[in-house]
Amino acid sequence: MTTVQNGPGSAKQELLRARLEGMIAGLVPGEPLPAERDLARDLGVARMTLRRAVDGLVEEKRLIRRRGSGTFVAGAKVSQRLAATSFSADMRARGLRPGSHTVESRRFPAGMMLAALLDVPPQTDVLFVRRLRLADDVPMALEDLHVPATVAPGLTGEDLESASFYDLLARRFDDPVVAGTQTVEPALAGADEAALLGVPEGSPVFLFERTSRVRSGGVAEFVRSTYRGDRYRIVVDIFPPDGPAS
Repeated sequence: MTTVQNGPGSAKQELLRARLEGMIAGLVPGEPLPAERDLARDLGVARMTLRRAVDGLVEEKRLIRRRGSGTFVAGAKVSQRLAATSFSADMRARGLRPGSHTVESRRFPAGMMLAALLDVPPQTDVLFVRRLRLADDVPMALEDLHVPATVAPGLTGEDLESASFYDLLARRFDDPVVAGTQTVEPALAGADEAALLGVPEGSPVFLFERTSRVRSGGVAEFVRSTYRGDRYRIVVDIFPPDGPAS
């Protein structure tokens, strides 16, 4: 008698993969999957069938196995991180509702320092917007955004009230962000930052600085963001050059 086994491309495996992907979508990077025995029972499949599906997601670096610890949701790949980590996208990925409140906005000539960062002539008009970024209506970050008028003509601080800058670039100006550079370092909250973030002065924070380019080639922004250290966690998965060790 011939036994037909379900291969990776079978309907059963595809359905199992879809259910696993749905589960992963509801978890944050670094969060563990249930134990293999429990997960197989909950999904109604054999452990070997489950293991094959998980193996495929590990190979794609959607999941990470840590020997002796379990299987965990992988963070976004570094090469894809900027495209997926506007504040709004980042908060949604963490299961939080993003929000934004414009604290201050004004326009002024770029000057020498900003001109170098934004790759524009010093006399170029720049929109400065200070925004308080919210997660489930609680302050998460304070953002100082600088946008050259050449990239987003007519953009105002009011436009960015409860709106994603990256979404506006893509939808209104048809010029989405495609690349960028970001740095992060630890810092302490100053008096003004602490008051807006609702934390004591001197509280630990993460200081992000980012420049990003749009599809047309121009620099879209220079942004400095201060994230609350008590509410924000950075997850980084480190692999050898040839991928995760077996």
